[in-house]
Amino acid sequence: MNRLCIYPKEVATITGKSLSSSRALIRLIKDAHGKSKRQLVTIKEFCDYEGLPYEEVFNMINKVPYAIEH
Repeated sequence: MNRLCIYPKEVATITGKSLSSSRALIRLIKDAHGKSKRQLVTIKEFCDYEGLPYEEVFNMINKVPYAIEH
């Protein structure tokens, strides 16, 4: 089963930011979407906010192997 949510540790890995900066970014995304502290941020919300390609981030988080193109 694939995950739909993203956590600060993954944000740090993807963006190269520190864990504390990644937590702050998650808070900004929650604020932008009117979410409470307890609600999770989806991969799509993160990608839309950061302007990143959803499929690539989703596949990376869910460890989906990339197809090799020739």
